[in-house]
Amino acid sequence: MDVKLAVLIDGDNIPAGYVKEMMEEIAKYGNPTIKRIYGDWTNPRLGKWKNVLLENAITPIQQYGYTTGKNATDSAMIIDAMDILYSGKVNGFCLVSSDSDFTRLATRLREAGMQVFGIGEKKTPDPFIVACDRFIYLEILKDQSEEDTPDATTRKSKSKANLDKIGPKVIKLISTTIDDVADDDGWAFLGDVGSLLQKKQPNFDSRNYGFQKLTPLIASLSNFEVERREDSRGKKKLIYVKIKEKTKPR
Repeated sequence: MDVKLAVLIDGDNIPAGYVKEMMEEIAKYGNPTIKRIYGDWTNPRLGKWKNVLLENAITPIQQYGYTTGKNATDSAMIIDAMDILYSGKVNGFCLVSSDSDFTRLATRLREAGMQVFGIGEKKTPDPFIVACDRFIYLEILKDQSEEDTPDATTRKSKSKANLDKIGPKVIKLISTTIDDVADDDGWAFLGDVGSLLQKKQPNFDSRNYGFQKLTPLIASLSNFEVERREDSRGKKKLIYVKIKEKTKPR
């Protein structure tokens, strides 16, 4: 089934330089039929967004900051989300923000049977991340806007600086997940492993560690074995993984 997504962007909280990569990422998960961005467009700080809205068919929603210290943008975005939910026009939401104020909204949308994708910066608080089905960091989509990267060497070094290290916690997470779905011989279908990893940790993404896919990430670790098998028709390669006996957790 084609997932129809409502993309709601917190313009006060997300840099405009990420928009192209962000929309390409969203297209992987469904068809963005509603695209709205919220903010006070009289504020010069949002000027960079104005140049990319038409190119990406994103509708700006004006929300004045009526009271100092209160975020009216959040309230407008939450009200719109609930209106869209009850309209029945979509079956998924993409909430683009690094603000924990949207934690309850994400939870409520999932309670209503919606798929919820979150996109934000690495500073995003954990409660909002775990309230989503999947959370993608903006930094892995684009490490720096082109105007701030003088050359490819600088881009590459900044990209490496943004990568997370594969530490004992990550290895344990992968190991326990393989154990959870493995057969009697200890082999687990990688597709099942990836799905369960996402449920356990919505912000788990191989790209956070410098790998485009989960297969090369696991293959790079000495803790695991990777085996490629043909399906019953011999038309497709299926990938299975196993914990090496000496590294299997007790």
